[in-house]
Amino acid sequence: MFRSAFRASTSISLAARRTAASRRTALSPGLQLARRYLSDDAKQKIQQAVESTPVVVFMKGTPDLPQCGFSRAVVQVLDLHGVSPEKMKTYNVLEDSELRTSIKEFSDWPTVPQVYINGEFVGGCDIILGMHQSGELENMLEKAEVIPKIESDSPPQSSSS
Repeated sequence: MFRSAFRASTSISLAARRTAASRRTALSPGLQLARRYLSDDAKQKIQQAVESTPVVVFMKGTPDLPQCGFSRAVVQVLDLHGVSPEKMKTYNVLEDSELRTSIKEFSDWPTVPQVYINGEFVGGCDIILGMHQSGELENMLEKAEVIPKIESDSPPQSSSS
């Protein structure tokens, strides 16, 4: 889906990227990180993707065939919470190297998988697992109306006057 859009939308040439990276390195010799520049078109396409469905996961592989343990863990946690396929969209970053690097720059998060809920970046596998363990993920999914709110078993208390 993204492959052709990302390749066609590159607005900064490779030479310009290298020049900019070498200027940053020359200005700050200790900073050896070369940053890519996310094109406006790529940014817009990712933004549309994360807003298209209540839960969006950029992962390695697919939910049926995850290609890394972290992606598998995220899919399993979302499955445990009952996130239906209708409310979740996944993107396989292994199919598109431009998407794989662009999503990291878009979120400013260095790893995949990445989870978005209602268009907001939540985190990667470690964050999702921690939120799952604390109950925070369930609350967030309920608030986003991704899963139904579970009513408590105790009857409501009535006040007698």
